[in-house]
Amino acid sequence: LSCGVFALTSMLTSLCFPLLITPCIVFCLPCSPAGSCMPPDKVENAELVESFSAMSSFPVRSNVTYNCRPGYRKIPGMPFTRTCGEDLTWSPIEVFCTARRCNHPGELENGFVHVTDLTFGSTATFSCEKGYRLYGNSQISCVIKGKGVDWNGGLPVCEGVPCEPPPSIANGRYTEADSYVYQTTVTYSCNDVPKGKDPFSLIGASSIFCTVGGDSNGVWSGPPPRCEVVICENPEIRNGRKLFGFASHYTYGSAVTFECDPDYVMSGADTITCQENSTWYPPKPTCEKIGEDSCNAPVVLNGEVVPLENAYLRGESVQIRCSPHCIFPDGGTEMTITCQGGNVWNSKPDCACSTVPSDSDSSPVIAHGRIIEGKKPAYSVGDSITIECYTGYTLHGAAHIEYVGEGRWSPEVPTCKLSKLFLILPQVIVAVLVFLAAFWVFKKFVSQ
Repeated sequence: LSCGVFALTSMLTSLCFPLLITPCIVFCLPCSPAGSCMPPDKVENAELVESFSAMSSFPVRSNVTYNCRPGYRKIPGMPFTRTCGEDLTWSPIEVFCTARRCNHPGELENGFVHVTDLTFGSTATFSCEKGYRLYGNSQISCVIKGKGVDWNGGLPVCEGVPCEPPPSIANGRYTEADSYVYQTTVTYSCNDVPKGKDPFSLIGASSIFCTVGGDSNGVWSGPPPRCEVVICENPEIRNGRKLFGFASHYTYGSAVTFECDPDYVMSGADTITCQENSTWYPPKPTCEKIGEDSCNAPVVLNGEVVPLENAYLRGESVQIRCSPHCIFPDGGTEMTITCQGGNVWNSKPDCACSTVPSDSDSSPVIAHGRIIEGKKPAYSVGDSITIECYTGYTLHGAAHIEYVGEGRWSPEVPTCKLSKLFLILPQVIVAVLVFLAAFWVFKKFVSQ
């Protein structure tokens, strides 16, 4: 039934008239007229067009239209109408409204933009790199603006954490800047002094920079240097001499390198440096007479000593390695020598580095072949070339060889020999010609 009926019937009691029945009271609930649909149910992210929203019933085969709610837009190709069917139910409908999208808020200099979505209702949060502070919005949202959507705020700014002005130093100065913020570097230098007076030396790191501390506030990377007068005495050693570091006076950081006279061996470090307390460190070395059981480090021309020490005891051995493109007289590049005592080594070889003056002296001649890579007017030890044979010839040996000096190559220069195919090819041609001639004679005379 389209109407709801509610009946109340009283029971006979001793107070009622006999056989009297109370009347039936009927209540009709609101309902749609016969043959019409009730208002359709809600659709996600959409609402009925205003002209339909006030209607309480809809005739069969009538249509209703939806609009997307603010912040949403229609999906192209998706239906957004429904029809009241013969069975008084509405036709099904799929979601046809999708959230509008905001543009990406942009990149944040010296910071990060955290966005997981750009649709209506989403948020973007901002943070700064280490050493920078955020000024402005830390979060914005994609909201309705006019007929579309947009962010409800602009990008913030990440500015460098500020530091206090750098500390001043006595007898010195630093490079000034308009502001002192994260990563700003200042460099200190000492004041000049009148001619004839001892100069100031800068002790400590010459530069400091603005960084961040544990509380994220700006701090300087370290203490500033000092400007003090530091003078070290002129270092001299017996039985030795200065090799590097000659000067009229020595200030903080000055370095001197020594070497011993022949037949003397150094004890201690060969290089010393003037310290802030006007002393040398390490202490000056000493040069001691070489005993019968020791040797000085050998001096090798165009080579190096491994391991290199100031002195070696009798029986100790070292390896001599030639520099690139250099060889020993026997053609090798490495050799081991042994201390015999009394500063005598069992051998004192030198490495020779030679350049061949002309191509005619060293360039190999390859019969039936040629050099395709590395050819030059003159060759030095270590140069290499690549060889190939002419068509019909086969390479016997290595195609890539290296010059080792004195007109010699390693491996040996290859040769080009005639291929076996070309050796038997004439015989094959003769055999074919003989066969063809015999076949012609057979056809001409025998088969007739």
